[in-house]
Amino acid sequence: MSRFVRSSKFRHVFGTAAKHENCFDNVKISANAWDTNLVKVNPLFVSINWNAGGGGAFAVIPHKSVGKINDGIPLYRAHTAPVLDTDFANFNDYVVASCGEDCKVMIWSVPEELGEPESPDIEPVSKLNAHGRKVGHVLFHPVADNVLASSSADLTIKLWDIEKGAEKQELSGFLDFVQSMSWNWNGSLLVTTCRDKKLRIFDVRSNKVVQEAQSHQGVKGSRVAWLGNTERIVTTGFSKMSDRQVYVWDSAKLEKPLKTMLLDTSSGIVMPFYDEDTKIFDGNIRYYEFENDELFSLSEYKSSEPQRGMAFMPKRGVNVNECEIARAYKVTSNLVEPISFVVPRRSDAFQADLFPPTLSGEPALTADEFFEGKNANPKTISLENEIVAKEKKEFVSTAPKEEEKEEKVPKTEKEYQEAYHQLRQENDDLRNQLAQRDVTIRALTVQLENLKSS
Repeated sequence: MSRFVRSSKFRHVFGTAAKHENCFDNVKISANAWDTNLVKVNPLFVSINWNAGGGGAFAVIPHKSVGKINDGIPLYRAHTAPVLDTDFANFNDYVVASCGEDCKVMIWSVPEELGEPESPDIEPVSKLNAHGRKVGHVLFHPVADNVLASSSADLTIKLWDIEKGAEKQELSGFLDFVQSMSWNWNGSLLVTTCRDKKLRIFDVRSNKVVQEAQSHQGVKGSRVAWLGNTERIVTTGFSKMSDRQVYVWDSAKLEKPLKTMLLDTSSGIVMPFYDEDTKIFDGNIRYYEFENDELFSLSEYKSSEPQRGMAFMPKRGVNVNECEIARAYKVTSNLVEPISFVVPRRSDAFQADLFPPTLSGEPALTADEFFEGKNANPKTISLENEIVAKEKKEFVSTAPKEEEKEEKVPKTEKEYQEAYHQLRQENDDLRNQLAQRDVTIRALTVQLENLKSS
């Protein structure tokens, strides 16, 4: 019996872990259990959620500083509670956003030099203080400069103009907190997975849910990734029986998945990543080629060391000369390990079929143009010519500085009584707000049940 083997230029792609001396060792990975990837990467730096006492912190480490990380590394520690997520700006490699349990989003300018051990900790450029509860995710816009999305346990997603420090839009309608989010190709739509087991697509500038569907029904975390310049979306999650699943969806018609795939019964959350240039979808370092609404299995990178998080290098930062089509950064207990994925080729010439024009790192829109309703596709660049690292572009925020309030310490019995009554009033006000929200949630739940039964 003859067997047909599907042809693909990525059939023989293989992953190779960096030698130990080329890994980031002695990193203090955050022990927080919030469902994020713990690490982000751009062509210059690696950002790691750090386990630090006295509040929250993360570290930004240059790629050249591989090896054992000094204990006295300068940290980004203005958060007063654990940092939950970070993200590098797409159009300025020296800007990073962070969020944490203190309900704040912060914008930072990364120094050109790492600094010596015991150097002063870095201070944020601006603080964004509109969320009412912990902020779990931050994600920069793929086309417009200085536009950031943040999701919170207050059941909202906010869109920011970080240069002005202004909240521009709020997305609502969630019945539980958001577990992941992903922009479409031109950033006009945002797809989310939520703990209420719903998949939602938002028109972000009008706060309208344009598509909604029941997604994975398991109680564990669900993730989502938009499949590049297509109308397709991929989600990963769990069934009611805790089987790990992958769904492919048509964003224009979310009635049911186009494709369902059962992976296994492992307990680890599958982290989906998609490379528009190669059409390769990665989940838990199993890689698939996406074609004609199908996911074709290519291979798998295996390791005895379990991963806690992962990030992929933007294509601008891979080694084209060695046919490196992707590079992952895997987080373990105290190590961040680069893993290079290479397509073996004998020729030293530029492999145009492996490296089509890729995202350039230049914005196609300003924040004002985006919020006025304009759309544009991302700008692209050829990797055939060596990409020269840009000089640092200073990020200047025009947001008003947060005034430090001097805390008044009661000294007399009268002042103690006034402070007590003020705190008691604040506590009563918060209780009333929570009670009103509970009533609203119950009313919305009843409406949803009535809609389902009608």
